[in-house]
Amino acid sequence: MSMKFYQEILQIPTRGKCLHNITPLVDKVVANSGIQTGLCTVFILHTSASLIIQENADPDVLADLSNFFQKLVPEDAYYLHSAEGKDDMPSHIRSVLTKTSENLIVRQGRLLLGTWQGIYVWEHRSRSYNRKVAVHVQGE
Repeated sequence: MSMKFYQEILQIPTRGKCLHNITPLVDKVVANSGIQTGLCTVFILHTSASLIIQENADPDVLADLSNFFQKLVPEDAYYLHSAEGKDDMPSHIRSVLTKTSENLIVRQGRLLLGTWQGIYVWEHRSRSYNRKVAVHVQGE
């Protein structure tokens, strides 16, 4: 068998600061690829939003994460970069502290995730955006 490659760009509309579960969308890309065994890379094409793999069962986990990051990187601190508002630089810092990409195993044509794991776009800005997420699948 030869190695196959497949890519799609997902458009993820966000509604301000929130975690958006994109697991079903990424899983659909994997299914569309026809690849049974391989790797899936998910990459967000932005510097003020990020990707995380986190619990998808108890919404309190996501709320606690958001609250922790609000305290860790406050918006009322002084930042040189504030061209787009008080959430501008804090969103860049939050993005640096999380991730812009995730690598996942593809097994039997599906993402291999733990029972309570989901893939999230974490919007760090207050207003809504249309975020682009690239999904690259490779394997056999």
